[in-house]
Amino acid sequence: MAKTEVILTHNIVGLGGESDQVKVAAGYARNFLFPQGFAIPLTGANKRRLEVLKQRRAEREAHDLNTMTELAKSLAKLICVVTVKTGEDGKMFGTVTAGLIADQLKTQFDVSLDKRKVHLEHPIRVLGEHDVELRLHADVVTKLKVRVESSTPLPVVEAPTATEARKEEQKTEKRGYRRPEAPGDKTGKTEGDKPHGDRGYRGPRGDRPQRSGDRPPRGDRPARAEKPVKSDKPAKPQKPE
Repeated sequence: MAKTEVILTHNIVGLGGESDQVKVAAGYARNFLFPQGFAIPLTGANKRRLEVLKQRRAEREAHDLNTMTELAKSLAKLICVVTVKTGEDGKMFGTVTAGLIADQLKTQFDVSLDKRKVHLEHPIRVLGEHDVELRLHADVVTKLKVRVESSTPLPVVEAPTATEARKEEQKTEKRGYRRPEAPGDKTGKTEGDKPHGDRGYRGPRGDRPQRSGDRPPRGDRPARAEKPVKSDKPAKPQKPE
């Protein structure tokens, strides 16, 4: 393929800037660059235009640098919100890409930015805030805060009202709760030393005082009279003497 050398009069991405001398395909120069005014043939007469093109290029680059520096200061203060769809578990459907961030900058802040200037090592896959690097210029790099939110509302757990809470407290008070006491709890007595009903504690049986009317001990009681033995046979009449 035949090549031809041209002088660029405009900045062309991937090819060069003003005043650059580059070699391109003859057909590309003849059918695109020359008709669009993006380049001129490299001739003796056109070489004298190089100084003018270099000066214009320097002015353009200085303007671009100032513009991008101011833009970087503005973008550093912004929060770009990207809304995505998620499942019930909060996981995103899809990812957030550089093109999506560039579109949101245009929609939310009317900032036109080439998506190639949005530098993402990996697409964003989780919700939350992320710091995204913007390479606005060869000498201008800044950070943009991107907040990824879910468009799916999360289920809301309603708190009980004051009336419901009061009813629950009343149910608890009615049921009551008594902590079981372990033997010897609080009083220091064992389970066998607890009072017997309302009569109070009277101590061991051997130490109880005798009350009036109590029966004497078994050893001091009088012997009972023996009862006559009854017989089922009738007594025989005695003969007179």
